[in-house]
Amino acid sequence: MTSYVALLRAVNVGGTGKLPMTELRTICENCGFQDVRTYIASGNVVFKADLGETVVQAKLEAQLRGYAGRPVGVAVRTGPEMAAVLAANPFREAAPNRVVAIFLKEPPPADLLDKVTGLACEEIAIGVREVYVHYPGGQADTRLKIPAASSGTARNMNTVAKLVERMLAATSG
Repeated sequence: MTSYVALLRAVNVGGTGKLPMTELRTICENCGFQDVRTYIASGNVVFKADLGETVVQAKLEAQLRGYAGRPVGVAVRTGPEMAAVLAANPFREAAPNRVVAIFLKEPPPADLLDKVTGLACEEIAIGVREVYVHYPGGQADTRLKIPAASSGTARNMNTVAKLVERMLAATSG
């Protein structure tokens, strides 16, 4: 059985996409996932499944569409993939709440950096299926636009670390 994390896009952020975490747990259980646990109310859920990543993602997206009446983007990663995202953070010296990984469904395009606009003091690095961004001044006033990451979902390194910790606990338990 594989441990997964699903990261939902635009859930309970800025008053949009309301989804109680109890409902998210039920949706995941209805997909046949086991040991389902959510983390904070921004659409993070850890679970186990005997299915491949593509099937997990498709089942969850279908259930979420039925619940919300619209598509809800989902990025899925295994425990080792999440641990690798955390380990590959190129901005380890920065405050973890000022660094995000934007999770994508596919690898970032080669020309991602060429199409970025509004770059000021931010730093960007490309990962496997992630884009790392360091916001030295925080995200509140940034004008940074990364078109290739617009369908992704971002989590700061504190959240990534907590999800890795929960996935490791689920694997050893």
